[in-house]
Amino acid sequence: MRRAGLHGVPRVQPWSWQAFLLGFVVVVASAALQGACVALGAKLHFAVFLPCLFVLGIVAGAPAAVFAALLTVPLVWWAFIPPFFEFTPLSSANADSINLFCLLAVLLIGLGDLCRASMTINSRGRLKSSGKSPATNSQ
Repeated sequence: MRRAGLHGVPRVQPWSWQAFLLGFVVVVASAALQGACVALGAKLHFAVFLPCLFVLGIVAGAPAAVFAALLTVPLVWWAFIPPFFEFTPLSSANADSINLFCLLAVLLIGLGDLCRASMTINSRGRLKSSGKSPATNSQ
């Protein structure tokens, strides 16, 4: 693992087995946290998973985050959409919830990948200030 951009944030190579293992661990930890939220009365099925996908996109890259998102949909359908621990036909509201999660997951994974790329560029020192601002007028 190398360090880049944000100090103290370890990064994993995007297509490595460590990245996919980290994605699996993030889904399991998110499911445990979501289970605690459901036990406390929360009705938002994907509330915990979205920020975790964004952070996973930064740390492990887009492939691992997509893998985690694909694991999340059947897990939430099975464990958190009533009746619990059964696959039943989805209601219109639950199908809309899954569609909204997929849309937000794509956007957050893309944003996380852009943040990862900008941290890589910044750590290599390619973005050096030339001292001239585009807003300055030389006349």
